[in-house]
Formats: sequence, structure tokens, C-alpha cells
Amino acid sequence: MDTKIIQAAEKYRDDMTKFLRDMVAIPSESCQEKDVILRIKQEMEKVGFDEVRIDKMGNILGRIGHGKHVIAMDAHIDTVGIADPKLWSCDPYKGKLENGIIYGRGASDQEGGMASMVYAGKIIKDLGLEGDYTLWVTGTVQEEDCDGLCWDVIMKEKVLDPAPEIVVITEPTNLNIYRGHRGRMEICVRTHGVSCHGSAPERGKNAVYMMAKIANEIEKLNDRLHVDPFLGKGTITISYIDCKTPSLCAVPDEAYIHLDRRLTAGETEEIAVNEVKDAVKRAGFEVGKDADVEVLTYTTPSYTGYVPNFKKYYPTWVLEEDHPGCVAAVEAYKDTVGPTPKVDKWTFSTNGIATMGLHKIPTIGFGPANEIYAHTVEDQCPVDHLVKAAAFYAAFPAKYLAAIKK
Repeated sequence: MDTKIIQAAEKYRDDMTKFLRDMVAIPSESCQEKDVILRIKQEMEKVGFDEVRIDKMGNILGRIGHGKHVIAMDAHIDTVGIADPKLWSCDPYKGKLENGIIYGRGASDQEGGMASMVYAGKIIKDLGLEGDYTLWVTGTVQEEDCDGLCWDVIMKEKVLDPAPEIVVITEPTNLNIYRGHRGRMEICVRTHGVSCHGSAPERGKNAVYMMAKIANEIEKLNDRLHVDPFLGKGTITISYIDCKTPSLCAVPDEAYIHLDRRLTAGETEEIAVNEVKDAVKRAGFEVGKDADVEVLTYTTPSYTGYVPNFKKYYPTWVLEEDHPGCVAAVEAYKDTVGPTPKVDKWTFSTNGIATMGLHKIPTIGFGPANEIYAHTVEDQCPVDHLVKAAAFYAAFPAKYLAAIKK
């Protein structure tokens, strides 16, 4: 174990605690992250980052060092909403500290990762751990609305140039190492019927009845989807349904379903779209005439006014266990956390869909807090996790440089 790094991380326990509590106390739902971004900027400057900047989308980027090998560590700093505040046992925007655990919206998902990363930068500075690498710590926006969008912008706009050769995603892993997750897609199906008076439905063509047959085929499709031994099964489900009708005394002439498609290894956008089109055909309808199938697009402006145009296809990604990034993560874990890490995968989706899924940058995951608390009224992060994660992040760059030389 690297006692110097561990002791340095412990030294900043109180600072990390305060920083995370401050972030939790700032409401920062997707597209409303400005205030928490400015709070992060303040902390990065306080601990001595070499450069701190905010890009045109509103992501914050802090730099340590200026070496050849570019490493990025990422935390999305937007959160979901709080739903019914009466269901919370504490104020979700107070950052309550009790028995060594910080409670509140964003504590686990995933401002805890940001607190640990910033102080990892401080530890690197304190201990003189800079080497032939440039470390970028990124606080990214709109992930909850559209995971990966922020990194797609960073890459396409060359916000980081040269681009990173490895990315560490700091979403909650319960201090385990994660090397991938299923991808996902958002697909809509619209049926086109013929409206008529509800007293004589035989004169029309009910779009809801048409959709009911398609929905039945979608349910059957889910049972046939591929199973991967590591990532698990692909899935598809209807997450929303609606219709258009001239009145409640009329036959609807349009129906709509929103599909949540989870993609396992080997499943692509083309495969998933064709499967849905096949479901339409199995229901007895013609695609393009009776029904349309479409992959949706995200165009909601960021808090800076940046308007994206992002297709809601979020590719699956898996990093090989023998990749230098994974090897480095295991070694950093052994030096700072414990003897034997659990190497696993996320259940949900992360910005890794862009870093590795779209842009093929090797990506690994390690973060404080347990993902089971994400998006719940028990959102929480143990302070001990912040300390251990900071030590891990401080150790990782040197371990990565050693791994790529082997």
C-alpha cells in the first residue's frame, strides 16, 4: 500500500466533505448546472490546478501537468430532480452529514466523484507525482438528460486537443472497478389510422388498436434478444404511450410509443431498428405507410445556450481485462484501497457510451458511493469513499504510464 498517498488523501477528508456538501446544496438538474460549475471552478483554483476553463457547452475542465500522455477523469455534475420532497428523510439540498455519510441529491450520482478528483489533483501536486502525463479533470453537463452528449461535444469540437488516450469514469461503483456496460437507444413508433365518429368505429381505422398489436410483438421481441455472458441480456420495453384524437368521441388517428432499448454486446443501432421494424411487420402493418419507426434526437439547449443535435443511440462498450487501463486500475486499487478489487460492470449507462462507445477511447470506471442509491430518495455517499477514491485517482496516472510501458 502507498502510505504517502493514503495519508495525503486522509489529510483532505474534511475539505472533500465540505466540497461535496456544498455541491449537493446547489440544485443542478440537467441544463441548470451553472452555479455548481462555478463552485467547482472555485475549488479547482483553490487547490492549484494549472488551468481551469469552461467550454461553450458549459463543461468545466481542469488541468494538472503538461506531459505527453493525456489522461481524463470525468464526473457528470448534473442531477435528476427530487420528485416528491415528502419522501425524503432529509432536505435533499442540504448535504446532510450523519455518521460519516453525506445525504442529498447528487451525493452518489455523481458529485462525489468530482470531490475526490479535485483533491486527487491536490495530492498529485503536494506529493510531486506529476510525470509524463497531462491530467484533465472534467465536470460535464446534461448527462442525465442525454448521456455521452457532453463528451461527444468535447471530442467533435476538439475541446481537448490532443484527445485523451484513457478516460476514467467516476460514476458510483462502490469502490469497485467497472469496465463496461450495456448501451441503449430511444426509439419511437407511430401508427397512422383514420379518424371517425366514435359511434361508428367501423368507418375508421383505430391507431390505438394498431399499436396494441405492435406492442404485443415488442413484448415478444424482448424474449428473443441476445444474451452476453458479461453484460447480460439486451432488453426492450415500452416506457410511454400516447395517442391523438379529434375528441373523446372519436377514433384516434395516431398512436405513439416510446421504446427503451438496452443493447448488449454485439447489438448495433441497425440491428435494433430492424428488429422493431420486423415487429411492426409481424403485427400485420407496413413500415412507412401504417407505421413509422424513428431513432429520436436530443436538441435541448445547455445552460450556456449551446444547442446540440444528438441522435439517441448510446453504444455498448467493454474494455478488455488485460488492457493497460484496466491493469493500471487494478494496481492503483491495490496501492490505495485493498488487495483484491472486484472487476465488474454498471447496470446503468454513463458517459462511457461516448468516450469508448462512439470515440473509441479506452475507458475504465471507479467511483465512490453505491449505484443502488442513484436517483433515489436515499441518495448518499460515505466520506470514507471520498478519501479512498481520491487516493485511487492520485495513484492512477503513474500506474497507467507503467502499464503502457510493459
